[in-house]
Amino acid sequence: MKKLFPWLLTGALALWVLAGMMPPKDPGAFHSLDFARLPVVANGRLQPIDSVARNSLLIMRTRRSVSFEETGADGQKHRRRLAAIDWLMELMMKPKVADTRPVFRIDHPQLKDLLGLPGDEKAHYFSWKELEPKLAALDREARRAMDIDAKKRSRFENAAVHLHQALILYQRLKNTLVPEEVHDFAADLEALQEAAGPGLKAFAASHGSRDFDQQALQKLALILRRYESSARMAYPLMIPPADPQKDPEGWKTVGDAVLEPVRAAITRLSAGDTNAVPERLEWQPQLLLFARMASAYRNGDAGAFNAALDEYRQWLDANMPAAVAKGRHEHLYNHWELFYRATVIYVLAFLFGCLTWFADKSFRTFNLAALLLLALGLAAHSGGMFFRMALENRPPVTNLYSSAVFVGWGSVVLGLLLELKFRNSVGVVMAAAVGFVTQIIAFNLSESGDTMEMMRAVLDSNFWLATHVVTITIGYSAMFVAGALAILYVVRGVFTRSLDPRTRRNTESMVYGIICFATLFSFVGTILGGIWADQSWGRFWGWDPKENGALLIVLWCAVILHARWAGLVKGPGLMALAIGGNIVTSFSWFGVNMLGIGLHSYGFMDSAFRWLVMFVASQLVLIALALLPTRYWASYRTGETDPPLRTPRPAPSPAKG
Repeated sequence: MKKLFPWLLTGALALWVLAGMMPPKDPGAFHSLDFARLPVVANGRLQPIDSVARNSLLIMRTRRSVSFEETGADGQKHRRRLAAIDWLMELMMKPKVADTRPVFRIDHPQLKDLLGLPGDEKAHYFSWKELEPKLAALDREARRAMDIDAKKRSRFENAAVHLHQALILYQRLKNTLVPEEVHDFAADLEALQEAAGPGLKAFAASHGSRDFDQQALQKLALILRRYESSARMAYPLMIPPADPQKDPEGWKTVGDAVLEPVRAAITRLSAGDTNAVPERLEWQPQLLLFARMASAYRNGDAGAFNAALDEYRQWLDANMPAAVAKGRHEHLYNHWELFYRATVIYVLAFLFGCLTWFADKSFRTFNLAALLLLALGLAAHSGGMFFRMALENRPPVTNLYSSAVFVGWGSVVLGLLLELKFRNSVGVVMAAAVGFVTQIIAFNLSESGDTMEMMRAVLDSNFWLATHVVTITIGYSAMFVAGALAILYVVRGVFTRSLDPRTRRNTESMVYGIICFATLFSFVGTILGGIWADQSWGRFWGWDPKENGALLIVLWCAVILHARWAGLVKGPGLMALAIGGNIVTSFSWFGVNMLGIGLHSYGFMDSAFRWLVMFVASQLVLIALALLPTRYWASYRTGETDPPLRTPRPAPSPAKG
């Protein structure tokens, strides 16, 4: 049983990973999951409406679902969880209910005071209804803060600006499908249909005479004003092109689709065509299906909602199969959550790897379990990364979020190879730790919204993304692997007796080999970046902060290698330099984005500055530990010493004669 344990554990977790592929079932009468797969256009790209819901909640709440307490029929309070798509359907079609959901995260105490919210430290989430009385005060404060340079704002000012932007997004989503003051979308379209004829006739008469029906014109204008506002505010484009073959990019907002026949008639009437008043407004059938869905949902009629949804899906299947496939595949990607599953498995691999150092009798069992779990985590990690690449039709690294995913992936690959060679759990513990940390970084980066958004024009090159960006990011991975191995060396050496002479030598060999690997990829990646810069900006090198950061990594690698070759450093000194590489690499990867200057500052993120400072401080502490005399290291007090270095024998003198 002891021998089977690693395989059984890994098999059970593999089934858990594969279970994510199974399509979920709709939890209620309304087919919300079918609605979630519907394609829309947002942030310049085609995506399922599920992605809009998830990314919007991340911006507002830093979570992909909404949890809250509500009183049940029994009078007791129950905890309820709304999936992102269920929340978005409420917001679009039952806004009064959605306004009571606590979707806005507010942590700053000064901001809570401004909004008159309870100062309880445990209260983090608030609803639109709770914030509404103080929206004017927030608007004034946010607009004042927006006039200040982002790098000079206080934490309170940044919090006010972020909440203000979240509230604007909320309002845009609320008005995407139905203007919030409209109770019954289908009935309102009928009212517009009735008002259009008399109103347009009055509009035509108003151009040549004062004798026209002002009441009819005002009635039409009142209805149109609602949809003009909706057209301006709507976030995703919901209505597909009427003829996808001729105009595949012709997606439009619901408001524009409602106004389209009215605008056409007004244009013709303004040109003097007195026969331009239509008998009936002709709307796209897809708009009318959305109107039926919205009215049915608000009235609680699941049957009518599902029937309209099925009819719309049938039209999409027949006319836009590629868009349907994109929506279905990205919805599966969202639901599967492969990166989350990989993160859980990395934690288990790390724990089993650490156990091997304190359980001599079970070393092989725990080491095999850690190795198999690391391989499974890597498989899930790879699946998520390649799935994402297929959805984007891009190489693996396109922005900061994907760079964190790829840095972790590269580190786990290197760690797995090291573990297969040395089988001392050092590789598996290092890889699991770096894999976990980079997934946490990626999750926090995803809180800014859509991580698959359209790329800047200068970056829109699959060739250079697949060469320069991937190569330089592999260099980042290798530097962090060397630094993580060095941290394990120092922590085990200083605080435990598990760093025996053989493990020390093996770890030193690992760090040296990985630094050589990092030097190659960092150097080649930097040269490729210069060639790309020459093609894009007309110069090979411009001392841009990102370019300087890449050069610093190459120079730091050179310092480490020369120090070792010249015998200037031994084990602990080599580890101190490798940990210093973490500082240099973190600056090149993240630090330059916080400067907010240069041609490479595509992802300014001042919120991470505090974390970067804390990381650098922790590395400095570890460097100080590495430089302690070895007599203070627990592993050097065991009485075991390294074997003496062998002095090579001099070559025999050639025979004379």
